[in-house]
Amino acid sequence: MDSVESAINAEAGGANRLELCANLIIGGTTPSTALFELVRKAVKIKINVLIRPRFGDFLYTNHEFEMIKKEVALFKELGADGVVVGCLKVDGTLDIERMRELVDLAGEMTITLHRAFDVCKDPLEALEQVKALGIDTILTSGQENSCIQGKELIKTLIEKAEDKVAILIGGGVNHKVIEEMMAEMPATHFHMSGKVTLESEMAYRKNNVNMGLKGLSEYEIWRTDQENILAAQKVILSRLEEKGASCFQENL
Repeated sequence: MDSVESAINAEAGGANRLELCANLIIGGTTPSTALFELVRKAVKIKINVLIRPRFGDFLYTNHEFEMIKKEVALFKELGADGVVVGCLKVDGTLDIERMRELVDLAGEMTITLHRAFDVCKDPLEALEQVKALGIDTILTSGQENSCIQGKELIKTLIEKAEDKVAILIGGGVNHKVIEEMMAEMPATHFHMSGKVTLESEMAYRKNNVNMGLKGLSEYEIWRTDQENILAAQKVILSRLEEKGASCFQENL
């Protein structure tokens, strides 16, 4: 999520962890320190920070990687609970050397490999590398645009993770998707924005001017909806009760 308002709504809906970013509309980039500090004051749940210097692929220049390292260190100092990162090599494999540097920099913070995983060459090889690196979580839609499309790979990843790495399911997640996924596999970790589109409160509008991507209204705002998060939480708890489980993780 990319606003204080969304963070507050997520916590109120029952989320137990946030992924904080900027520019959610392009998949997320690193948030400002001001946003992190305001969210940290506004909520009590854990905050993982996305570290992504730009839109696009995950093959980073030396300068971009220096930015990533500095931001990991910065958010660690500011009190983030975890960071969400990912680097690939030109051949589509996980950049193990750079990922090891980031794991070392993170220290006691948790590490999530973000959806760079979804565009890597060999997901099962990458899973084994993640285990060896000591990375806590993989965020994935099963190398498809949505987790429903990628559910067969997700099933395999959960099985082969052997509880050494959490498989965090993302990509089109809502309460109905959660119910379907949990019915078909032992999934307990879900990543969702729970967003709704709100109409701007601006009365005066200059509709012929775009600040960014053409075709996107400057007068619509994405925001996490408390009821969407609550609906997801209810499904997870209900499914886990059926299975006799007592805990869950939902990451937003």
